[in-house]
Amino acid sequence: MMQKQFTRDQIDRLEQRYRANLINSLSGFKSANLIGTRNAEGNTNLCIVSSVFHVGANPPLMGMLMRPHTVVRDTLSNLKTTGEFTINHVNSNMLLQAHQTSARYESDVSEFEQTNLTQEFSQGIKAPYVAEAKIKIGLKVKSIQLIELNKTELVIGEIIELFLPSTIIADDGYLDIEAAHSICVSGLDSYHNTSRIDRLSYAKPESQPSSIWKPPKTKDFDIC
Repeated sequence: MMQKQFTRDQIDRLEQRYRANLINSLSGFKSANLIGTRNAEGNTNLCIVSSVFHVGANPPLMGMLMRPHTVVRDTLSNLKTTGEFTINHVNSNMLLQAHQTSARYESDVSEFEQTNLTQEFSQGIKAPYVAEAKIKIGLKVKSIQLIELNKTELVIGEIIELFLPSTIIADDGYLDIEAAHSICVSGLDSYHNTSRIDRLSYAKPESQPSSIWKPPKTKDFDIC
């Protein structure tokens, strides 16, 4: 296989879109999520992001990186104003609508209406959920930090509530997100289904890992 090398100087001189595609692809497969917010006037907003990540389990925290605020970023403005947001896993049945939320609509235009996705609300927070999502997470903002290197902003939220199918929860709490048809993204615009290879035991110096994968048992309740 032929190998291509890029020096830092060559990277800097790449055409802007080419460079963006190249560097965004380097981090590999990322989760695809729709972030739901609402502004002070009650207008809802929805945007797709691929920068959501786990921060900690106790307290339950999740983070995401938001692009520099050099242009209007409704999601960032809304969560700064209201302190609440939702994370909704994108599944294969809602891919086209989810991708369309990346279009730059006016601030008073709801992406829910433009994409025919359904907004729903809970008693816990005022930010909107996506009804079509199988895995839905409600959060309150705990910290927003400006990263001086490139002016992106790190948002950390505390999980207030969860909505997910009981049938994807294993006895030890592991979530079979593949069974929920959650998809992932590479680069800026390439979407992928997943295929589990295995789930392995906790790594210890004195033993080799072994398979521990068992499909979640069907429960007789559903918390969705």
